[in-house]
Order: sequence, then structure tokens, then C-alpha cells
Amino acid sequence: MATAFVLITTAPGREKEVSQALDNIELVTKRWMLFGEYDVIAKVEAEDEFTLTRIIVEEIRPINGIVETKTLIGAEI
Repeated sequence: MATAFVLITTAPGREKEVSQALDNIELVTKRWMLFGEYDVIAKVEAEDEFTLTRIIVEEIRPINGIVETKTLIGAEI
């Protein structure tokens, strides 16, 4: 199992719209609106890192209203 947290900066006033779009992505298992440097954080879980990165690049980053993302990929040590 591969897990990532995607920190998202949205255009002003687009937080709710971006959060709702994330709800339509199957591998986004949770999402929270934030206060501070980032506006939304999404937890993404996939079977492997290839699928995980594909979802982030092809489905999350193109969402209208997203200005910037920063991804933290978890590792089992």
C-alpha cells in the first residue's frame, strides 16, 4: 500500500470547490480544509507508488482552482 498526503494551495475562495472535486477521486480517502499556508490536505492511498503518482499528476493537480501542490509520500521503515 502506498500513501501520500497532498498539500494544496487554492485560488482565493476556491477551497470548497476543490474539496468537492477531491471527493470524486476514488483513491482520495480523506481530505480536510486547513487554515494557514495551505488550504486543503488530501490523503491518497493506492496499491503501488506508480498508481499513487498517476492519480496525483493526472487527477488531482489538474483540478480547476488549484494553484500549487506539495506531496509527501509515506514510507514504511
